[in-house]
Amino acid sequence: MNHSLSDRVAQLGLSLPQPGQPIANYVNYVISQHQLFISGQIPLQDGKPAFIGRLGDTLDEAEGAQAAELAALGLLAQLGHALDDDLSRLVRIVRLGVFVASSPDFQRQGAVANGASNLLVNALGDKGRHARTAIGVASLPSGVAVEIDAIFELRP
Repeated sequence: MNHSLSDRVAQLGLSLPQPGQPIANYVNYVISQHQLFISGQIPLQDGKPAFIGRLGDTLDEAEGAQAAELAALGLLAQLGHALDDDLSRLVRIVRLGVFVASSPDFQRQGAVANGASNLLVNALGDKGRHARTAIGVASLPSGVAVEIDAIFELRP
């Protein structure tokens, strides 16, 4: 099995972006004992916020899933940075949180979240299977449609 995260992502025809930098008073990730907590990641295209708008208003479900996938790529970039690109240190994703900016009548947050979940499982195999919460919210930073965060289990 290939232990390089960047190589695994490249096999999917994608590349890891440069990890985004915090825009306020927090850090990208924290390692505590055998857990890695990664701060919320938004969809970035060429370093700029992408998929601006709300689901059920200005964006459709397919665009929301693309936004979630792009945010998950940013999550993987943070993971790669935290683990020095060494997947042998990863046990699994424990929990994925997906926040979806959506109109009050939009009820398909889970379908939008699948964009992130599918990428994570495709990139990490069984290590990418996770518990998940998908929540509809009124707005997100920079007006983006999706933000995701995650907790990972690491080898001792």
